Amino acid sequence: MSLDPQALFAILAMMGATYLTRVAGFLLPARLDLSPRMQAAFEAIPAAVLVAVIAPSLLATGWRETLASLIAALAATRLPLIGVVLVGVAAIVALRQF
Repeated sequence: MSLDPQALFAILAMMGATYLTRVAGFLLPARLDLSPRMQAAFEAIPAAVLVAVIAPSLLATGWRETLASLIAALAATRLPLIGVVLVGVAAIVALRQF
């Protein structure tokens, strides 16, 4: 098995980009003087990215997965994260029995 130099370069470039974005996430906020509104916007980024990644896959699958995600979303209004995960898992397991 041989490794193509272009593939190796692409892998190393992606590794470098990933590392730089992670390091920048730790270093940049400490150097920025943010208003409370901008600080709130920065704190909302992880949740927004999570929704942007998960929502399409939930809506593009079957009705069981979509219903389980709605049940978990309702549980998220009242329960902590671990409770939401347990409710979501239990919902999908129960719905897949039908």
